[in-house]
Amino acid sequence: MARKKIPIKKIDNINARQVTFSKRRKGLFKKAQELSTLCDAEIALIVFSTTSKLFEYASSSMQQILERRDRHSGIQGLVNPSIGQQEKIIQEINHLKTKEAKLMEENQKLKQSFVREQRQPYESFTCSSSEFPPDCGNSDTSLKLGLVYTLSYNS
Repeated sequence: MARKKIPIKKIDNINARQVTFSKRRKGLFKKAQELSTLCDAEIALIVFSTTSKLFEYASSSMQQILERRDRHSGIQGLVNPSIGQQEKIIQEINHLKTKEAKLMEENQKLKQSFVREQRQPYESFTCSSSEFPPDCGNSDTSLKLGLVYTLSYNS
């Protein structure tokens, strides 16, 4: 004779609920142990009763399994970031591209300014015949000896 199927809903009778919890918990732990043995799977099972009593089963070290889960969760978070994180990353990329464009433009302006400044000293230091007395000349020798300056101070 077949057993009557029990509807899955909360059991109102507290004693019957406790008995069902105990039996099903044992069955659940047995299934976890069988799965671990048959499939060589690492299993960690944690159950809290309504009275907050802890029941646990681990095919190997519970701590090692939990650490492995934490590492796996961290890797999954890196591999498959949420949509919000993807949008945030895209915004950051766009911001950095804009910043790069501004910096490239500023760099170009600085290069142009540098080139202009490199040309100016040669233009400002070139001697014209009207600046110096005609007897002094624009020779390198007179500049090296400081004759131009001495003549300026004597006058």
